[in-house]
Amino acid sequence: MTQQSIKRGGFSSSFGVLAATLGSAVGLGNIWKFPYLTGANGGAGFLLVYLLATLVIGLPVMIAEITMGRAAKANPITALQKLAVSKMPWWLIGVAGMAAAFLILSFYSEVVAWVFAYVFKAIGGSILSSDRQVTQAAFTSLIGDPLQSLLWQWSVLVFIGGILLMGVTKGIEGIAKKLMPILFLLLLMLCAVSLSLDKAADGLAFLFRPDFSKITAGVILTAMGLAFFKLSLGMGTMMTYGSYFRDDQNIPQTTLRVMAADLCVSMLAGIAIFPAVFTFGFAPAAGPALVFITIPAVFSQIPGGHLLMVAFFVLAAVAATGAMLSLMEVPVVILHERLGMSRAKATLLTIAGLMLLGSTCALTNNVLADFKLFGMNMFDLFDFVSSNVLLPLGGISLALFVGWTWGADKFTQALSNHGALGNQTTARVVFFLLRYVSPLLILLVMLKGLNLL
Repeated sequence: MTQQSIKRGGFSSSFGVLAATLGSAVGLGNIWKFPYLTGANGGAGFLLVYLLATLVIGLPVMIAEITMGRAAKANPITALQKLAVSKMPWWLIGVAGMAAAFLILSFYSEVVAWVFAYVFKAIGGSILSSDRQVTQAAFTSLIGDPLQSLLWQWSVLVFIGGILLMGVTKGIEGIAKKLMPILFLLLLMLCAVSLSLDKAADGLAFLFRPDFSKITAGVILTAMGLAFFKLSLGMGTMMTYGSYFRDDQNIPQTTLRVMAADLCVSMLAGIAIFPAVFTFGFAPAAGPALVFITIPAVFSQIPGGHLLMVAFFVLAAVAATGAMLSLMEVPVVILHERLGMSRAKATLLTIAGLMLLGSTCALTNNVLADFKLFGMNMFDLFDFVSSNVLLPLGGISLALFVGWTWGADKFTQALSNHGALGNQTTARVVFFLLRYVSPLLILLVMLKGLNLL
């Protein structure tokens, strides 16, 4: 099977495009990382900086990735080969994106495995306790058991792989159309309960009343980093999804809706969590423990807490599924199109590779607890290399490619659907940001991540 003979799938409707792209952007970061970072960086002031950073960093790079993907109708490596007019090896951006997606999946699949395990723990009720020692012991027991860690991780990989085997339209788009409305409904239900708590007003004030004195250089850089990473940028996912976009899709409008909906999910997660955190006296900056340790303790003190706790972890699992689908699709489509493999074979090979590499992360808290490279365990090493090196380099390179190689004319033509849409002004603004602003800001994020700033 040659690359030319492969018939590509695609998204069948505008809602399918929105749901799938939003599913990629929304992940566990919305449910706990966004509230955690907001809590750790002063609340509403951080939120304001994050919103501005999303507009000048996240949105332009997201538009660029999707536009390039749709223009080339190919995987990230082939897309950059098609669009490049110089002999520069721009296709290496696609290779780096595939490597980043693989590394992220290796450790992210283990975090998702904890979430799926907690859905069943929540149903059983064993973790519903106001005693932090009980909830801590449950989490420690899970991550300390190598067999449980591997089985849950591999089950998650097989589950996501099974969806990808269904193809782009029936698999990715079909599942996203069902999961995204469920996610919003669950969040709204949890928000309604949280807003009825005694100190809901304190939680809302923390989230929405800015204290500008808390906005420091470190807070600004953290917000910029979150704005870039939250939208699944720099790893080929948006370029891959862009290659499935319909030719008549209004990309700027779609990306703005995705950004707004992604921000809405994060806000709703904050509304669901902070009133409960303030009411029951937990620390706003509790981090990952907020999900696996604090949340069960909080729900144990709320009427109907058992059901709500199940709903919360189902919500987290739904959010994680959309993100994992987009990540795993990157290596699958590259193997499928570049090496001529069938989609089924490419998916199975990707799952096998992730089981092998991901197992080093699953065993980080038990069998490989003492194994370190460069002073880090495998989980932290994969996170560091992908988040602080590969993704920022990918984002900078993509912005520079559009701004200095692809050029304003071709970018405007692609973004305006070859003149069918009157968004030339939007194209000029986005192009300016990609050429002069976004690369510099992403470089600052990268330097901070490497502790060089």
